[in-house]
Amino acid sequence: MSLENLLASARSWIADDPDATTRAELEAVVARAEGGDDVAAADLADRFAAFLEFGTAGLRGALGAGPNRMNRVVVLRAAAGLTRYLQDSLARRDVTVVIGFDARHNSDVFAADTAAVVTAAGGRALVLPRPLPTPVLAFAIRHLGADAGVMVTASHNPPQDNGYKVYLGDGSQIVPPSDVEIAAAIDTFPTAASVARAEDGWETLTDELAADYVAACGASVGAPAAELSIVHTALHGVGSATLLEAFEAAGYARPRPVASQEQPDPEFPTVAFPNPEEPGAIDAALELARETSPDLVIASDPDADRCAVAVPDPKAATDADPQGWRMVRGDEVGALLGHRALGLITTGAATGADGGPGVVANSIVSSRLLGAMARAAGVPHEETLTGFKWIARVRDIAYGYEEALGYCTAPAVARDKDGISAALAVAELAAGLKADGRTLVDLLDDLAREHGVHASDSFSIRVSDLALMPALMGRLREQPATQIGNVVVAAFHDLAKGEGGLPPTDGLRYLLADGTRVIVRPSGTEPKVKVYLEAIVHVDGDDLAGARTQAAERLAATRAAMEALTAL
Repeated sequence: MSLENLLASARSWIADDPDATTRAELEAVVARAEGGDDVAAADLADRFAAFLEFGTAGLRGALGAGPNRMNRVVVLRAAAGLTRYLQDSLARRDVTVVIGFDARHNSDVFAADTAAVVTAAGGRALVLPRPLPTPVLAFAIRHLGADAGVMVTASHNPPQDNGYKVYLGDGSQIVPPSDVEIAAAIDTFPTAASVARAEDGWETLTDELAADYVAACGASVGAPAAELSIVHTALHGVGSATLLEAFEAAGYARPRPVASQEQPDPEFPTVAFPNPEEPGAIDAALELARETSPDLVIASDPDADRCAVAVPDPKAATDADPQGWRMVRGDEVGALLGHRALGLITTGAATGADGGPGVVANSIVSSRLLGAMARAAGVPHEETLTGFKWIARVRDIAYGYEEALGYCTAPAVARDKDGISAALAVAELAAGLKADGRTLVDLLDDLAREHGVHASDSFSIRVSDLALMPALMGRLREQPATQIGNVVVAAFHDLAKGEGGLPPTDGLRYLLADGTRVIVRPSGTEPKVKVYLEAIVHVDGDDLAGARTQAAERLAATRAAMEALTAL
C-alpha cells in the first residue's frame, strides 16, 4: 500500500475510533509519517497490513491503534460478529454471553464494550465482578447456562499484548467451522460506527460466582493425606486470591505467596516474560523455596489456566542449592496427573465428563507416556490436535493435558485447562506420596522403570516477519529429511493432510528408526515455529540412570540436527 493510501486509511480509522488514547496515538504516527519519518511509515504499514485475524484462539495481538492491533474498534466488531453468529446459529435474539477479564491493560474496557454490544443486539450480557482467572470464566459458562463466553486475556504473552478468547455453550473454546463463521459475521460490521452499543442494561455478577467455582475446585480433590507446605507465585496475574481460597476450601494449608509477584500488575515488573515455562520466570519463587524448604513450588501463569511445578530433587543438588530445586517439565506433570487420573478411573472414583467410564487424552505434541500408561491400565486414550479446544472436546474425558503446562483434571468444573484445580490435584498427589515417605520424583522414577524413559524437549524459532513461518514450513515439506541426527526417518507425516483421522493442521511429524519423534508446527498465538522432540529408551534391569543418559544423548543429537534444519 502506498504511503498516500496508508495515510488515508489511518485518517478514516481515526475518525471511526471511539477511544481518545488510540486516536491520539495514531495521529502522532500519521504526523511523523507525513513529515518523512521512515520508521513511522513502516509502523503505519504494519498497523494496516491486515485485520487482526480471528481464529480458533480468538484474537490476540499488541495493543494499539489500527486493524492489526488489539483496540476498541477491533473488539467492538468482534463482539458484534460473535453476537450475530450466536443469534443466527441459535435462531433467537435473546442469547446469553458471560464475559470475563484479567488485569491486563484495557481488559476491563474490552469486557465492558462486549457487554454493551451484546445488550444492544438484544442479548443478555453477564460480566464477572472483577479480574478473575480464565478457568472461572470457563466454569461460569456451563454453571450459568450461557450460550457463549468471552475471556479478555493474553494469558502469558508480554505486557504490550491483549487478547479475546471465545467459548461456546459447552464450555469449550471454539473450533472450526465456528471460527470461520464468526469471522464472516465480524466482516459484516466494517467499522465501530456500524456497531450498536447500549449505555447500560448488562448484569455484573457478584462474588458468589467466584465462590461457586472455588467450592467446585475444593470438591474435586480428597482431603490431604499429609500436611503439605507450598510456595506459590501468581507472576503478577490474577490467580493468587482464587488459588489460595481453593486450597482452603479443599482443606489444604494455604500456599505461601511470593509477595513481590502476588498482586496483579499489567506491567509484570519482576519477570522478563510472564510465562512459567520461560527461563528465570519463577526465580523469585525458587529463591523463597530455598529459604523456607517447602514440599513444592507451584506457579500460575497470569490468567491462571496453566500450572507449573518445581520440586526438590536430590539428583539436582549443588553446593549453592543443596535441595536441588528443579522445574518439573510439562510432560512430567502430565504423567504424574495421568497416574492420579488412571487410578481414579480404574477404581471407579472418576468417570467421564459425559457419563461414560472415562477417557484420558493429550495433544499430539505431548509425550507418548500417557498413552503407554493408559494401555497398561486398560483405559481408553485419545490423541488430539494441539490446544484445549480439541482436548476438552474428547467425549467422556476424565483427564487431559498438553505439554505447555495445561491440565484438565476436573472436567466437571471447567472443560478447559485449569491451573487452579490442577494445582490442587498436584497437591493431593504429593500429600499422598508424602504420607508414604515418598515424593513426586520417586513416582516419576517408577513410571520410567515401568514404561520406559520418555525424555522430551522443545525449542522455538522466533520470527519478526510472519511470512517466514509458512516459508520455513514449505521448505521442510518440499525437502523432507531422510535422516535426522544420523538416524533414519522411518516415517514422515504432513499433518496438513489429516493424518490418522485428525483434522488437518499445519504441522510435520517425523518418526525415527530408534523411536524418537519430532514434530514441527507454527504457534497459533505467537510469532514462532515450535519444534517438539521425544526420545524413548526402555530401562534395562534397574539401570534407570543409564537409560536417562541414553535418552538425553538422543535428544541432544536430534535437537542439534533440527536446529540446523530449521535455521532461517
